[in-house]
Amino acid sequence: MIINSRFFNRSELIGFVSLLLLLVVILPLALDVFRLNLVAKYLTYAFVAIGLVLCWGYGGILSLGQGVFFGLGGYCMAMFLKLEASSVANTKIQSTPGIPDFMDWNQLTALPFFWKPFQSFPFALAAIILVPAIFAFIIGAAMFKRRVGGVYFAIITQAIAAIMTILIVGQQGYTGGINGITDLRTLHGWDIRTDHAKYILYFVEVFFLFAAILVAQFIRLTKLGRILVAMREQEDRVRFSGYSVANFKIFAFCAAAIFAAVGGALFTLEVGFMSPSFVGIVPSIEMVIYTAVGGRMSIFGAVYGSLLVNFAKTSLSETFPQLWLFGLGALFIAVVLAFPNGLSGIWADHVQPRIDRLLSSRTKKPSNGGLVANGAPAE
Repeated sequence: MIINSRFFNRSELIGFVSLLLLLVVILPLALDVFRLNLVAKYLTYAFVAIGLVLCWGYGGILSLGQGVFFGLGGYCMAMFLKLEASSVANTKIQSTPGIPDFMDWNQLTALPFFWKPFQSFPFALAAIILVPAIFAFIIGAAMFKRRVGGVYFAIITQAIAAIMTILIVGQQGYTGGINGITDLRTLHGWDIRTDHAKYILYFVEVFFLFAAILVAQFIRLTKLGRILVAMREQEDRVRFSGYSVANFKIFAFCAAAIFAAVGGALFTLEVGFMSPSFVGIVPSIEMVIYTAVGGRMSIFGAVYGSLLVNFAKTSLSETFPQLWLFGLGALFIAVVLAFPNGLSGIWADHVQPRIDRLLSSRTKKPSNGGLVANGAPAE
């Protein structure tokens, strides 16, 4: 694949190559399978953060309900995997063999009609994209066509996350309730619980992550991306120029929903379950924090922010089980106060200028071995 200078500037190209080396070479060689699986789990949140860069960073649309789309993608994948694990042979001890165990516990005697299409893997893959996109389109059209935005839109998305959590928990016989959909074992007969499978799934996830980065970068560099930035800065001016602001906002919101859903589906494959604990208000706010720490205007910063926050969360919870929440909160406050533009701001303000000075000083050195033009030694 050829990445030209139009697609990535020098700083972005350095970020792309550095991230590629970190995820493909350094981490697989340095970490055992357990820690590598944790990194894979962290990277699933990076999909959400990348979507928020487009939606919030460039479009100015703060969504506090991205956990909804993360969960929708995860549940679509979990439904297919659960049906595969619930064959008649595997569930012959149940009262009704051939249906998921939680349905049998809740005295369901047949597979619900909306579960049946998920017996097809192609349908499940399509649903991972289409279900969140359609749901986001309905929400976006209802809000943006009426010019609902800003803090009001953020509160509404937060309320939707709370409603979705209550709905999933309340419909235990159809969704698994508070426990979610668990005991996911195989994908087309391939055991996804083995160490070998974890390594393969890690690299599959990294591949999709870089694909998401390229798609987000493409959107950012097109006319659409420039209009999103203009819309964020001067919405009325964009509207008076003849553009449909509502349609652009709907697109950004739907794109962020699809990114989040893909991350949720990969999360289900990595950890082997999906539950409403990843759908509600708290995880949705954490997903915004990943973007803020990385830098809401930086695609690569979103990935590093997801890794940093989740690594800090894991490390603090292991080292200080009673105080880790305070430590994590202090980290967020420190980053926001000291570096309001996140990790990408640190790079742009402190690292990139030094790299530019170093490269410029090298280009200014004489290329004739230290000799002046007339052939005399340089003094």
